[in-house]
Amino acid sequence: MVLQYKLKTSTRWKDYPGKSKLRFGVGKYDFRLLSENRKKILVDKGSYTKVMKRFRQIEFFKRKG
Repeated sequence: MVLQYKLKTSTRWKDYPGKSKLRFGVGKYDFRLLSENRKKILVDKGSYTKVMKRFRQIEFFKRKG
């Protein structure tokens, strides 16, 4: 899975480098989650907590099955 981010005022998505490398707090960004091959959007645009919550759910069920 690939986590991407963009400023709320921006239009271009970038790969997420890590929380410490962001210029502003996570509240100023939109996030989304893509499949590994980047063809399918798993979680559409949302807040950091919403996207990470879904990311953890997917990881849990991937390891469980």
